[in-house]
Amino acid sequence: MLDFFTIFSKGGIVLWCFQGTGVTESFTGPVNALIRSVILQERSGNNSYSHDALSLKYKLDNEFELVFVVGFQKILTLTYVDKFIDDVQLHFRDRYKNELEQKGALALLNSHFAFEDDFKMLLREAEESSKARGPTSMRSFNASLKSQKTVKSMIETKGGDKGKEQGGKKNKNELHILIKSCLVVQGMQLSSMKGDLLAVDYESSEGEEEEEDAVERVVVADTSKKIPKKGAFGGMFGMLKGLVGSKSLSQEDMEPVLDKMRDHLIAKNVAAEIASQLCDSVAKKLEGKVMGTFTTVASTVKGALQDSLVQILQPKRRVDILRDVLEARSQRRPFVITFCGVNGVGKSTNLAKISFWLIENGFTVLIAACDTFRAGAVEQLRTHQRRLNSLHPPQDHGGRPIVQLYEKGYGKDAAGIAMEAIAYARNQAFDVVLVDTAGRMQDNTPLMTALAKLIAVNMPDLVLFVGEALVGNEAVDQLVKFNQALADHSMSDKPRLIDGIVLTKFDTIDDKVGAAISMTYITGQPIVFVGTGQTYNDLRSLNARAVVGALMKA
Repeated sequence: MLDFFTIFSKGGIVLWCFQGTGVTESFTGPVNALIRSVILQERSGNNSYSHDALSLKYKLDNEFELVFVVGFQKILTLTYVDKFIDDVQLHFRDRYKNELEQKGALALLNSHFAFEDDFKMLLREAEESSKARGPTSMRSFNASLKSQKTVKSMIETKGGDKGKEQGGKKNKNELHILIKSCLVVQGMQLSSMKGDLLAVDYESSEGEEEEEDAVERVVVADTSKKIPKKGAFGGMFGMLKGLVGSKSLSQEDMEPVLDKMRDHLIAKNVAAEIASQLCDSVAKKLEGKVMGTFTTVASTVKGALQDSLVQILQPKRRVDILRDVLEARSQRRPFVITFCGVNGVGKSTNLAKISFWLIENGFTVLIAACDTFRAGAVEQLRTHQRRLNSLHPPQDHGGRPIVQLYEKGYGKDAAGIAMEAIAYARNQAFDVVLVDTAGRMQDNTPLMTALAKLIAVNMPDLVLFVGEALVGNEAVDQLVKFNQALADHSMSDKPRLIDGIVLTKFDTIDDKVGAAISMTYITGQPIVFVGTGQTYNDLRSLNARAVVGALMKA
């Protein structure tokens, strides 16, 4: 019933593989998708992954740097797979321990892993134990715990509730600690923005040492039980023994550190669900790994989490708008960017900033006013157009305004206006069309349908979601529902989803930069622009390491 089972090193060397009877398709496609979308993107908290009609389960062996992957049809409910993959891992490790301990890719390539008979034996045992278990019958009401509750036990006292509420408030307040702002914001004077954008950056004050958390004192092994003497020599020996990497990390060793890290991420505005998934992923990544010499659990977990966060913020693909605009120009067509998002996040303001950046790089811009609902939306864009043209007068560009506004007033069909604007831009040889859409809540079905229609009909080159850096858990809900609406209302088999993110109001959050992690983790798409103020110059690209540094700062 299994389609395939493969064992490979994290370096990409396949050590052994099995393919089910009658299976003709290669398993390289699903496994490569798993590596790209889960393992490389630090999303290994959940050990399952779906690819087309297949369901994949995987397990990481961090001591020997191995990955075990099993694939089977989604329609099958195989209850034994989790235990089976654990059994295969242990059996394979025990049998080929000597070969696996030899370091280097060449040693693995020269080793021979004849695992076919052992695998079939383990598979047969797993299937037989699954059949022997059989279906479980449902408990009756009298056998349940609920039937044993009395009416008195279900009555809540007013005083008890109040005490709980106050305690809850106290804990919540303790999480929200005011931290000194480290954001470097440029002055209000407009300067040239030619070329690539500057990266948003953070700096720490000189001489300021990062406070070590209490959890840093957690070490690999509890040595106090092993040392009979409490003298100076015994204490020093115990401390050294606790620091030296003498055993592999277990879930119990990491649990107190990960709990502290999870609370820290939530306090820095990372969505609670994302923080939990990140910590689970780090635990899977480190479990079984042998500690380095003089290394604490806390420093190891913190380092792994930091690497994971940087990996998440670094995009799978780089969005190079300047290069893409030049390529579209060579094809004699405009490059189209559509902006979408909820109400009040700064879509029009950041559209104007991006217009200024494009103008500074020598491109002509047409702004399509497709927000036909909000009062004053067209007038706001007209004001930006007038100001941008005053900064780059038409006489400097052969008498032609470098920015123009295409608008049809209010109450019209946004998709039709966008289509007309793109056709006008093609006829008038504009380089870029920026489509401004109405703000809409993710739960507003009619407006979400209209947005999906606009994108499906006009097929823009880039769909940018504009979101605030202030949001926490709400960022997850917004992005999931926007992507879901675009998928549901598209007529194509491969619907256009969000391609990138514009993160606004980044200058208002101090070092609570968690929204950047939440948004990129949910979509897997890069943060293309970061808004850091109110002027046209206040536009930056994201510096992943600087943001993670601010996020991990105590």
